[in-house]
Amino acid sequence: MFALCIRPSHIGHPIHRSDLKGVCPVQHGTGGKLGVWQLLLLALGSVVGGSFFLSTATPLKATGPSILIAFAIGGFLVYIILMALSELTIVQPAKGSFREYAEMAFGPMASFVVGWLYWAGLVLALSSEATAVALLARLWIPSAPIWLLSLAVIILVTLLNLLDVGMFSKIESAMSAIKVLAIIGFILLMVGVLVGLVGGRPPVGLGALRGEGLLPGGIGGLAGSMLIILFTYAGFEVLGLAAPDARDPGRTVPKAILLTVIALVGLYMISMATLLFILPVGAIEPEVSPFVAALHHVGFPWIAGALNLIIMSASISTMLAAMFGLSRMLHSLAEEGQAPALLKHVTPKGLPRNALFASAAGMLLGVVLAFVLPKQVYLFLVSSGGFALIFTYLMILASQLVLRRKLGCPSTGCQLPGFPYLTWIGIIMLIGALAAMPLVPGQWTGLVAGIGLVVLFALAYRLTRAASHQQRT
Repeated sequence: MFALCIRPSHIGHPIHRSDLKGVCPVQHGTGGKLGVWQLLLLALGSVVGGSFFLSTATPLKATGPSILIAFAIGGFLVYIILMALSELTIVQPAKGSFREYAEMAFGPMASFVVGWLYWAGLVLALSSEATAVALLARLWIPSAPIWLLSLAVIILVTLLNLLDVGMFSKIESAMSAIKVLAIIGFILLMVGVLVGLVGGRPPVGLGALRGEGLLPGGIGGLAGSMLIILFTYAGFEVLGLAAPDARDPGRTVPKAILLTVIALVGLYMISMATLLFILPVGAIEPEVSPFVAALHHVGFPWIAGALNLIIMSASISTMLAAMFGLSRMLHSLAEEGQAPALLKHVTPKGLPRNALFASAAGMLLGVVLAFVLPKQVYLFLVSSGGFALIFTYLMILASQLVLRRKLGCPSTGCQLPGFPYLTWIGIIMLIGALAAMPLVPGQWTGLVAGIGLVVLFALAYRLTRAASHQQRT
């Protein structure tokens, strides 16, 4: 679901390019060795996370069959954002972070707000992943409190991030392969049930869709669900950030982006379609993974138990990749004087350990929120984290809108066609997704929290600038 690539120039001199091999593409300036296939695998491994297996229950119940339209719209937005980001990365390869593009386009305040909002939003979202893993773990340890299990998950992810980068990369790659194969396996099994190759329980097929309207929640339900739909695509930005490391990026990256969008939309839409033919929308419970519910419904409870383990693995994989990037984002903010100087410290091997521990502490705070808002915690955390991501994507498109006129296109040609119309379409759709958040119960608090964070970080920037000015004078 998430993977943020911060290049060595952003995290201090002690980190060498070889240290990040296999985890974060290194800067080659005019192109590297990543082909279309490698870029595709990188994106798929970064995107698919526990939120797809768990949080899709809410939009599926709200939208019914129209969830297929929602995923198609989400894929179209992903295409626009990725093409815009890869264009910026290729034309200005020394700037590997969307936070720095925001500074180039709108000034240091935009960079400060985007960097901190992205960090805070993902910390909240990762708290939801930790809570989800804890809830699943209680199936085997029913007496353990959720807060203790969540704490154990966060500690595990933090310790794994302290490992040698090579070992870390192998663990993350294995978990990424498991979660993608799990979706493919689920689709094949459900198709087998539908065509009668394996046993199942009625009603399946068209029977499960009998009486279901195309838009059970109306247009409002479809629009309000877009936040969580986009959240399931989160992490695709790693493909744009890896653009300078591609072989012949002007040709390779657009192909990889198109294949990534097709693969993601295909996996997501086919799996959702099989769910609609297996599981009546009225039987979906937001607190239960629709994939697990479908397996129970057709008589495969033992596979449902195995899928719970896979969902836990997917969530932990998401947390591993995101915490790796978050710690380096926080370190880069400190390097530029936009975060406490203590966070600039790195180990002899280049690990920003203080920033890593600070990110873990933020996740623990998010878990505390789980007990402040026990009934709406998961949706609240996903919504507030989703707000931060959509705001970041808005800034990517807004930056591309400004910088296309300043920097022009790469020598190989413009990445995003239809400029500025597609850029504006993407911006309007993202604003619409934010505006529609209150249409889904529980997301209003996420919208308020997201707007509050933007205001908070804007004020924090003003205060830090004022304090810095007073010290100089």
